Amino acid sequence: PMTERAMHSYDPQNIFARILRGEIPNKTVLETPHTLAFHDIHPQAPIHVLVIPKGPYVTYDHFAAEASDAEIVDFTRAVNQVCELVGVRPGDGLGGYRLISNAGEAGVQEVPHLHVHVMGGRVLGRMVSKP
Repeated sequence: PMTERAMHSYDPQNIFARILRGEIPNKTVLETPHTLAFHDIHPQAPIHVLVIPKGPYVTYDHFAAEASDAEIVDFTRAVNQVCELVGVRPGDGLGGYRLISNAGEAGVQEVPHLHVHVMGGRVLGRMVSKP
């Protein structure tokens, strides 16, 4: 079994860490003191924005356990601001959004830095198909 440390070991060379350091450009939607939001380079919906904390957190549970109150509040409020900026809040005209955070192998997490996907602009279908 993985140890707590192994589950949350952070790779500072992951693509989102490199974006945060300015080594890779991004199309920024919002930047706050603790959060960066940018358009996904391979969008899966008409609107597809990634929201990431600036701190070295691997998964949402890692972030929830170890981030400061200021980081958690900033990240959560940034998700709201992104939804407002891209017009996907229910009642904003595009009918809503889906918020996804993949974690670990079974969750098909591709980048080992916490990120939530804000997706909208069309009806997205069922979240998970039955086996």
